[in-house]
Amino acid sequence: MSEGDADAGAPVSWFLIERGWKVLASDGSEVGTVDEVVGDSTHDIFDGLTIRSGLFEKPRYVPAEEVDRITVGRVTLRLSAEQAKNLSPFDQPAPVEEIVPEGASWWTRLLDRLRGPRT
Repeated sequence: MSEGDADAGAPVSWFLIERGWKVLASDGSEVGTVDEVVGDSTHDIFDGLTIRSGLFEKPRYVPAEEVDRITVGRVTLRLSAEQAKNLSPFDQPAPVEEIVPEGASWWTRLLDRLRGPRT
């Protein structure tokens, strides 16, 4: 194990990623910080994350397949610093609405109306 590997720490789950963690390019240079984690924790589906390079910059989206390694306090990408800089801005997905089947009971339909749209 090289000295760089020892400093990197052990890999951790995407569930532990927090806002503000450092995001590094494949060469180890810092390209920003984690702004938001995108996924479905209920079904353990990691879609990706958004990163910010500056306070007034719009967050950019990093798909999960471009994340190489997650360790406590940092996320390392498979991308070069230049590729990370050119990532697309993140657009918030539209709210999701659950459709109740036509044959659902009156109770299920009532509960669905009371809950309202899901975001």
